[in-house]
Amino acid sequence: MLVKDVMTRNVVTVQRDTPLREAAEIMADNHIGCLVVKAGGKVSSIITDRDMLVFIADESHRNLDSYRVKDVMSDYVITIRSTSPVEKAVELMTENRIKKIPVVDDDRLVGIITMSDIIWAQPKLAGKLSQKAK
Repeated sequence: MLVKDVMTRNVVTVQRDTPLREAAEIMADNHIGCLVVKAGGKVSSIITDRDMLVFIADESHRNLDSYRVKDVMSDYVITIRSTSPVEKAVELMTENRIKKIPVVDDDRLVGIITMSDIIWAQPKLAGKLSQKAK
């Protein structure tokens, strides 16, 4: 099974300068746990609900209106091709302790694959994922 068989195709994106409060509202409105960050038309990062929670847990960061996505997003993003095997996505997730990977083909965002997508599509891989995570 390939990543393209499992991934979510409609990816919600934001720009690096998007206000943090707006990004949080976009996640809440769309019932999603992350946003892919684009710069110059290319994937530059990812911001997750956990990134935001950790950031605002610091009392000096409580005023979301003072911050932008670029202040909270990950410095490094791991991507995968749509033609990669799902097992490769599982490997990347477990090795890097992440749950979401943007899917990029020829510098173009084509989807996102999440741990939930994998669990839903292939229960056997979910077993491998939980064993490796221990």
